[in-house]
Amino acid sequence: MSFVDVKVPAVGESITEVVVSQWLFEEGAAVEQDQTLAALETDKVTVDLPAPESGALSEILVAEGETAEVGAVLARIEVGAAGKATDAGDGAGSEQRIAKETDASDEPERAEPAAATADAEPRIMPAAARLLSEHDLSAESVAATGPGGRLLKEDVQRHLDKRPKEKPQPPAPGTAGSPSPERDAAQPPPLPAESPEMRHEEAVPMTPLRKRVAERMVEAQQTAALLTTFNEIDMSRVMQLRESHQELFRSKYGIKLGFMSFFVKAAIEALKAIPGVNAEVRDEAIVYRNYYDIGIAVGGGRGLVVPIIRNAERLSFAQIETTIADFAQRAQENRIELSELQGGTFTISNGGIYGSLLSTPIVNPPQSGVLGLHAIQERPVVRDGEMVIRPMMYVALTYDHRVVDGREAVTFLKSLTTSVEEPARILLEV
Repeated sequence: MSFVDVKVPAVGESITEVVVSQWLFEEGAAVEQDQTLAALETDKVTVDLPAPESGALSEILVAEGETAEVGAVLARIEVGAAGKATDAGDGAGSEQRIAKETDASDEPERAEPAAATADAEPRIMPAAARLLSEHDLSAESVAATGPGGRLLKEDVQRHLDKRPKEKPQPPAPGTAGSPSPERDAAQPPPLPAESPEMRHEEAVPMTPLRKRVAERMVEAQQTAALLTTFNEIDMSRVMQLRESHQELFRSKYGIKLGFMSFFVKAAIEALKAIPGVNAEVRDEAIVYRNYYDIGIAVGGGRGLVVPIIRNAERLSFAQIETTIADFAQRAQENRIELSELQGGTFTISNGGIYGSLLSTPIVNPPQSGVLGLHAIQERPVVRDGEMVIRPMMYVALTYDHRVVDGREAVTFLKSLTTSVEEPARILLEV
């Protein structure tokens, strides 16, 4: 019998190593050509490792959680051999991932991952198994969102957060801890005895994505002169316009009209007025651009990712909403392509969908600006000398002071605010 090596594929110019996140087959298992053998994790995306030939997986050389360089041999397949039957690979691979509907352009509840089917039990990661055991849960009761249907610690924690909290029952009279007439009412009850099991720590290695995010954020703080300026926006007219045309928009394009398309359009108009926010420092020069590749931060199964809407200035509201919805769904399924995360001239991050009221976003180098959106809250404001209640949103612009002056940053936010508060200006480009 002949053997063929299973190697780490090239997944991008800037990526030199991967982490074997999970093997979907055991040694000796029968595999088919192009069937997904493992999930490989990089600092940007998760990719599937296909089998180059049909046969038996004779040897696994790199275990789960270990790092391997591009081109390294991860396993060997005995070509044509009849391996032992297994269902570990059934339903594995990106083509079998369950699609979920989500809309990151609005502020509704985040879409929950679809539950694993009964005939394809999810592979349970060690941290998730410990959490299941601690809370006496079964894997079938938790929706898995990891590659190949694996169950992550984050899935279990999300399930626990959704469970209703039980109200503590008062102790029966006469039992320990129950109030008695003799006890002074001001005296606090005794603290419960603490067992060693109540306190524990868990060291979890940082994922490549989290390592990369950490590196980029530190790089931004060390290399750029970052400053944040704020403004607030009255969302009344946008909300009225959105409500008036929502049904027509949905029936024509098959997708909801969210707020993000308005902000993308408004940001582009502001970037045209203040081109420095769309520029970057390259060596000893400032590079200005006449195109607008807008990064949209979306939450995924592995954390926050920022896919890019290319040439956003050429897209309609419907095209922007469709693109963002597609990004959000594929981010949950870990199917964002590496090429979709590279580049970008400006970023918009909507912390409002998580309830954030105010924050200072960090620029994604080498970009010079990032816009932070926040939760919409009804607040009292003065209009025409009268106190009224309006739906207000705080917005924050963090910018590189080497490229953008404070006056320009404030002008950018004023332009953005005017466009959102008077949406007709976006269409008229005034």
